[in-house]
Amino acid sequence: MATSSKDVQECIESLRESLKSHGFEIYPFKVGWYNAVTSQAHHVSYPTDTLAVVVLSTPSMFERAFLPFLQSQSCEGVRDPVDQCVSHTVSSCVSQCFPNQSVDVSYDYEMLPSRRPKFLAQTAAHVSGAAYYYQMSDIHNPPWGDKKMFGVCIHPKLGGWFAIRALLVVKDVQVGAELQQKDPPDCVSAQKDRIELLEKFNFCWQDWTYRDIVPTEESYSPRQREYFNTPPAQRMALLRHWGFLTETDTEKQCSMKKEG
Repeated sequence: MATSSKDVQECIESLRESLKSHGFEIYPFKVGWYNAVTSQAHHVSYPTDTLAVVVLSTPSMFERAFLPFLQSQSCEGVRDPVDQCVSHTVSSCVSQCFPNQSVDVSYDYEMLPSRRPKFLAQTAAHVSGAAYYYQMSDIHNPPWGDKKMFGVCIHPKLGGWFAIRALLVVKDVQVGAELQQKDPPDCVSAQKDRIELLEKFNFCWQDWTYRDIVPTEESYSPRQREYFNTPPAQRMALLRHWGFLTETDTEKQCSMKKEG
């Protein structure tokens, strides 16, 4: 469907403001940008100019969305509470901002029957301009030999203190030249710093030092750090200790498998 640039911009800004109040950021892009750098197996099956949006959670999401979500007693079942909160918040905002559009929403924790992720989160963040995806290919003469080193996205203002939560595809909205691709800020430009980043992320990710590879404007609060530093199986007890869940809630939540 042909959509005016004004209408597209209004939709994007409406969603941006709605999610911002809950501690999220959004970055629009074209499906074609993503498909151009992924294998056929990971392609998003929509036309090249279809509007897509990647959703990031910032550190403030924990206090703005997650804790209020727990207080509302909306948490139920055996799913991870943060996943439930993200799904609830994103779906609510999408319904409000795109009432007449069909939006395909994929979350970072969802898998296809083939056990592949529904989308490559870090690739989506990179092509949208949200965060630079640093990989071995960004290192001249990698010092690790044949060892596989996983890549990581770094946000220009948040460093590693964020998470990529969802991909939205607005099925019937095609965008034109008004949406131009921009490279993500290369905030870890020195080779030695890139090597340090990948080594910290791959060898000692649990100490979170890779997240501070660049100066940041915001990071996790003490309570948020305590939550994500707690082993998943013990997080329900922590939430109950904080007074957010009852014994009944705890019984319903058998386990939590997600890391922060």
